[in-house]
Amino acid sequence: MDSLLTLAADPAAWAALITLVVMEVVLGIDNLVFISILSNKLPAHQQTKARRLGIGLALIMRLALLSTIAFIVGLTAPVFELPWKGPIGEDGHAMFELAFSWRDLILIAGGMFLVWKATTEVHHTMDPTPSPNILDKDGVVAAGVTMNFSAAIVQILLLDIVFSIDSILTAVGMTDDLPIMVIAVVIAVAVMLLAADPLAKFIDDNPTVVMLALGFLLMIGATLIADGFGVHVPKGYIYAAMAFSGLVEGLNMASRSAQRRKAEAGHPAAEKSE
Repeated sequence: MDSLLTLAADPAAWAALITLVVMEVVLGIDNLVFISILSNKLPAHQQTKARRLGIGLALIMRLALLSTIAFIVGLTAPVFELPWKGPIGEDGHAMFELAFSWRDLILIAGGMFLVWKATTEVHHTMDPTPSPNILDKDGVVAAGVTMNFSAAIVQILLLDIVFSIDSILTAVGMTDDLPIMVIAVVIAVAVMLLAADPLAKFIDDNPTVVMLALGFLLMIGATLIADGFGVHVPKGYIYAAMAFSGLVEGLNMASRSAQRRKAEAGHPAAEKSE
């Protein structure tokens, strides 16, 4: 209790908390977009349940990882190294690393899974004769809703693991105070929970946004793979690209809305002239 009071009276602790909350919310956006797209594939009565369960699992995963910080930090220690060298860059260092830690392997596996999943979703969206539900084998819905729901939760859980490790390593790198980490993670997950349903509805109501979000997931997956090979892409570049793409899509949506209102306003006049 005394340590908590000491932290509460420390301006540096508040600054660290605010910064970490912002970082955790930003990192959580990727996780939330994936959960929203995947949950929208389920029957309407199960979508909210899947989103809440997925976000709840993300919270449990993050808190569990926080309780084993020493182990998480150890995930960055190399476990094996390939006997080759990457190309040498202008700075005299290899352009990518071939010494892999458990964190690297998890990021690579998660990135490959994300690329595969986003590619599958793009194919499903572009297919002129898509199956009724992408989670059903051979397009057979009769396999049962339970299998569909279970498949969605398993896939959400797999990505929760990847994003949780990335999130906790970020937290460990920003502060040494466990209470600050826990508070930041809880606040970030609470924001995700509040934003889950509105974001999922927005994605479902705007089909073009789905394709844009899948493009984001492809980019994030490729970034995770690159990060696993030691090629660190500044997150600012990624989120700036996402923000710019979102702005352009927002302008397109506003343009389509204006055209639709203009057409609706002109339709009665046309009928009257007839």
